[in-house]
This record gives sequence, C-alpha cells and structure tokens, in this order.
Amino acid sequence: MGLRDSFRDQLGASMKAGDAPRTSALRMILARLKDADIAARPKGVAAISDDEVLGVLRGMVKSRRESVALYRQGNRPELVAKEEAEIAVIESFLPQAMDQSAMREAIDQAIAAAGATSPKDIGKVMAALKAAHGAALDMGQVGPLVKSRLAG
Repeated sequence: MGLRDSFRDQLGASMKAGDAPRTSALRMILARLKDADIAARPKGVAAISDDEVLGVLRGMVKSRRESVALYRQGNRPELVAKEEAEIAVIESFLPQAMDQSAMREAIDQAIAAAGATSPKDIGKVMAALKAAHGAALDMGQVGPLVKSRLAG
C-alpha cells in the first residue's frame, strides 16, 4: 500500500472518529499532493513517486515550522497550536529520521565512498547519501553538515 492509500484510509478513519483537526490536515496533504501531481504532468508523470511525496511532506513541515516561529513572535498561541498539530499529523507519515550520530556516520561513509576531498565534491556526496539513505535523511539538514566536513 502506497502513501496515498494510507492518507485516504487515515482520512476516512479520522472523519468517522470526528477528529476535525486531523481530518483538516489530511485534506490539506491530499490537496498539496494533487497540486504536485498537476505540476508534474508536463513532464509526462501522472502521479509523483513516494519519494517525491516525502519531499512534499518535508516542505509542508518546514513551512509550518516557519509559521510557528512567526506566530510566537506575534503572540498568537492559538495559531501556534494549530500549526503544531498539523506538523504532528504530517510527521506521522514521514520515516523516522536519523539521529545526529547516525547522520554523521552516514556522511563519513558517503564522503569515503565518493572519494570526496574538497567542497567541489559536495554534489557527489549528496547523491551518494540520497541513494543510500534517501527517505531517512532530511537533505536540508545534511547539506550544511557535508559542506562543513569537506571545508574543514
């Protein structure tokens, strides 16, 4: 069963349970995926892959975290709570992220595998990481770590 089926099943269950916040978040996810599918059509793709779906979900989490920071600055606790609830629903579909030590180990292995010695090799290292650990890594977090390892 793919991620899309899981979203639809969870949506049905949350509607039956009367869980309005979760239902709202799942509808938002499905709408965002439909937008991504439509954007991919000119490339000849009917529906984006599960890996691309995970990328969309990570983007949704990132934008909500930015909103949380702004709402906190604006003293809007009700909006902070709403965004954090949506983040929790979205993250429930993301694979368990690597902890910092596992991430450092994966970066060291990718640097060795790519034979990287300078910042010019960041692309090779990132490609190796994505191939080996794709869904478990947040590439936005890994990029600066790879850059600092190759610069030092």
